[in-house]
Formats: sequence, structure tokens, C-alpha cells
Amino acid sequence: MTTKIAIIDDHQLFREGVKRILEFEKTFQVVAEGDDGSEAVRIVQEFTPDVVIMDINMPQKNGVEATKELVEKFPETKVIILSIHDDENYVTHALQTGAQGYLLKEMDADALIDAVRVVADGGSYLHPKVTHNLVNEYRRLTAGKVFGGSYVQTVEIRRPLHLLTRRECEVLQMLADGKSNRGIGEALFISEKTVKNHVSNILQKMNVNDRTQAVVVAIKNGWVEVR
Repeated sequence: MTTKIAIIDDHQLFREGVKRILEFEKTFQVVAEGDDGSEAVRIVQEFTPDVVIMDINMPQKNGVEATKELVEKFPETKVIILSIHDDENYVTHALQTGAQGYLLKEMDADALIDAVRVVADGGSYLHPKVTHNLVNEYRRLTAGKVFGGSYVQTVEIRRPLHLLTRRECEVLQMLADGKSNRGIGEALFISEKTVKNHVSNILQKMNVNDRTQAVVVAIKNGWVEVR
């Protein structure tokens, strides 16, 4: 099935670059483009895209405001926010308004393609660097105590060898570290294709939909360190 995509970004060159990457995938079709969040509702009404890729910073209506309006009027709309900000406050705000994905503009082509696939299938996708920041904050709030301003980790790390292979445990740890597939491959001296296979196996064995859920579950169970 073809995934129909709309791109809304006020930088034409960046927008064209994103479009070129997406159209390398035979199952992707960019059906509309816009340069401001104020166009989002019209574009969704006219072109009914499956996924809207939305810049967070635009002159008239920003991506978060546009996402909120889209989700209110078209609850089935799936939005991926593009941003230069990796601060958890930006991410949390975007997700609270209804975005299913959050990508940093420093992303590589594989991350963009993976994000669209995951979100189109009903999952959520966060840029690895963003995931690392969020889980760090999650660990700080739920798994430790602060004494005299110092954070003290209280969770004993136990690798899930009853569920995953040793290599998959290594990959899971690197997902929690915020590494991309390319970064994991370079660290473990394996190909990106092999990394993708490991990630798919991890998601299946952990019964989760995406990388972010896998990391959150792993942290809750004390299977990974947040470093």
C-alpha cells in the first residue's frame, strides 16, 4: 500500500531534500507541500495524507499549534514534528498536542524513512538523541533519589538474557544510549542491515511497537543503564 505524505516547512530547499529522500521509497508518495502551519488544515482536507511531516518553527503558525488543530479536526491524522530542539520540554509539548513522531533536523535518511513507516503503522518514533534525553529524565524521576543535590541510582541493572540474546542486549543498551542504527553498527562493527534485524527481533520479543517503547520498558525493568 502507498503511504501518502504531506510536508510542511518554510524552508524550500530543506523541504525539497526531504521530498527527494522520501520518494526513493516506492511505497511513499508526497502528495502535498506547504510553507506554513496555517496551510495544514487545507492540505489535509484536500489531499488526505496518511502522514504529515511538520516543521516546528514557522512564521505564522508553528508546528505545535498546527498539530493541535489538525488532531482536533482530524483525529486520525498522524504528524511527525521536525525540529532543531532536543530539549525534553519541546518534545513533551509536541507529543501532548498529538504528534506521533519527533525528529531532529540533523537526522539521516534512514531515520526519516523509519519514522514515516513506524508512524504510518500506528506507532510512535522519536529521534534517538531525543529518546536518550527523555529516558534520562524518566530515570531521574522514577528510579533514583536526590540527596544533597546529587543523583543516586537505585536500580540494579539486570540484562534480560531470559528474553534476548547477548547481542540483542547490547543493541538494546545502545538504543537507550540514543545511538542511531548507523552508530550502533559502527560501535559493534556490524552492518546497518544487521542492526535493523536485531532491532526488529527486540521489538518482537519485547512485544512493543517501536524503539521508544522498548527503551521505556527496559528502563522500568532495570535492563539498561542510562548513562
